[in-house]
Order: sequence, then C-alpha cells, then structure tokens
Amino acid sequence: MSLSAAEDDSASEIHIPADIDWHMLDKSKFFFLGAALFSGVSGALYPIVVLKTRQQVSPTQISCLKMSCAIMRYEGPKGFYRGFGTSLMGTIPARALYMTALEVTKSNVGTVTVRLGFSDTTAMAIANAAAGLSSAMAAQFVWTPIDVVSQRLMVQGCTSSTKHILPNVSSYRYRNGLDAFTKIVHADGLRGLYRGFGISSLTYAPSNAVWWASYSVAHRLIWSSFGGYMCKKDESGSGNGSNLRPDCKAMLAVQALSAGMASGVSALITMPLDTVKTRLQVLDAEENGHRRPLTIMQTVRNLVREGGFAACYRGLGPRWASMAMSSTTMVTTYEFLKRMSTKNQ
Repeated sequence: MSLSAAEDDSASEIHIPADIDWHMLDKSKFFFLGAALFSGVSGALYPIVVLKTRQQVSPTQISCLKMSCAIMRYEGPKGFYRGFGTSLMGTIPARALYMTALEVTKSNVGTVTVRLGFSDTTAMAIANAAAGLSSAMAAQFVWTPIDVVSQRLMVQGCTSSTKHILPNVSSYRYRNGLDAFTKIVHADGLRGLYRGFGISSLTYAPSNAVWWASYSVAHRLIWSSFGGYMCKKDESGSGNGSNLRPDCKAMLAVQALSAGMASGVSALITMPLDTVKTRLQVLDAEENGHRRPLTIMQTVRNLVREGGFAACYRGLGPRWASMAMSSTTMVTTYEFLKRMSTKNQ
C-alpha cells in the first residue's frame, strides 16, 4: 500500500517518509530484531501490568501507591516481575503472529480501499482498523494461554502476604510457569488454558481496531494541523516552492502523541471488558467446598455488587498508563524496526 503523505501548504509541500509495505521488508531481520526490541519494551513495562492485574481482581478499590507499597513490603522488587519469564516466552511467537497479520492485512486492505476510491485518510483508517482486528485475533491463540498462566503467577504473591486484599485467588501454589501450566491442565484440561478466550477476543480485537484506526487518524490530523511548524525547509526541491521535511525528533514526537491519544480512546472503550476478562482468568467461585471457574454473568454480578459500574474501571489509571507507554514505545520501536528491516534497494 503506497498512500501519499504529502500535504500542500500554500507554496510548500510537507514530505513525510512513505509507509513501508510488507513486501519491502527483510523478514528474517524483521522478526529477529523485533523479538529483541519488544522483549526489552515488555520488561520495562511489566511492573505496571502487574499493578493493573492486581487492582482488577481486588474486591475493593486499592490505590496504585498502596498496592505498590504492599508488593514491595511483602515480596520485594521481584514481586513486580512475577510471571515475567512465562510472559516473555509467549511474547516472541505472539509478536511474530501479530506483526505478520498486521502488515499483510494493512497492505492488502489498503490497496483495495485506495482502488475503491476512498481518500488517503479514510483508506488508511480502514486498513489500520482491519489490520488491528486481524492481528489481535491471530495473536490471541498464543496470548490467552500465556495470559492465564502469567496472571496466575502475578497475583500469587497476594495469597500469603495480603490474602485479605485478594481473597478469591486460586489456592494453587505454582513454582514457575511450567508448574502452573501443568497444574492448570491437570485441573481444568486444555480448555483451562483458554479460559476467557472469548472475552479476550472481544476485548483485544476491538481495542486493537480502535487503537490503530485512532492512531492513523490522529497521526494525519497532527501532521495536517501542525506539520508546517515541525518541518525544516529543504530548498533542493524542484518547482517554485520549497519542500518541508520533518526531522527524526518531529516524527518521533508525532508518533508518540498519536499513540497516547489512541490509547486514551481505546482504554476508555474497552476497560470493562478487560476487567471481566482478567477476573475470569484469575478468580474462582467456591461452591460446596469446591472451586470452579466463574461464568461471565457471575463475574459481572460480582463487580456490580462490589462497586457498581465504576468497579469495571478499576485499574483504569495503570491500564491507560501501560497502554500509553507501551503503545508509544511500541509504535516508535515498530517504525524504527521497519526502517531497519527494509531490503537493500
């Protein structure tokens, strides 16, 4: 998909580097560098994910500061990285699936929408929304089992030191990710690893679609509104007017701002689904002395009983912060990765 990124501003033209299509990438370099770069990003942001997860499964509202102090006091710094090894192992294949589906869909849908006569902005928004939807669905087949195992490990520390905060956490004790995997399969079968798969798909697929579409629109909007102030004149251009070309700092700033705006929209829309999904994957119901998985309706009723509709937004702060930081680093890293992985032409 080659969509023009040039905007006319009186006699000047703003030249934004063209989008890099799937066929232009060196795939081996793309996946190898991507695994290394995104593993680093995951490691930096993992403590925020732990905080968000523990807040979501808590029956009462607990501030980030209180939760952080409890983790540090009872578990030490390693408490912020419970389940990280498992999450990291799943990140590599999940990211590979995600990036492949994202780029292939974006390229193909973008080409079709342009041929159908849509404007560049509309075509880009549609292509990005479709790409976000398909990439999230593809990655969920790997992410859901990884989520189930890593989230069990994330909240496990609370059962010994702060049981009063998270009383319904599974009573199983896991030594590591492999032990958790084995015990979950033994207790619930393979479907135990896909607990919440439906709600996960309903959460991440629309969230990704909304995020990528919002990012695309915000990106175009910022360049069209403020591009003239962020570009440097390049007098070497042909014609009567001069060419305006953005430097690396301007491009990074626009990408970061667009990602933050898209994260806010996506987090607000999909937060209730994410809270229900997390509780389904982590909490159990107790009936006649036996523990069993919660249903979606039981989870929703418990949330409403605990704090009304506002309970569905527990952990919104950490989730928005996590999404904003992760998407900002992800999209800037991703664009850098694509430019590093282009074939020599």
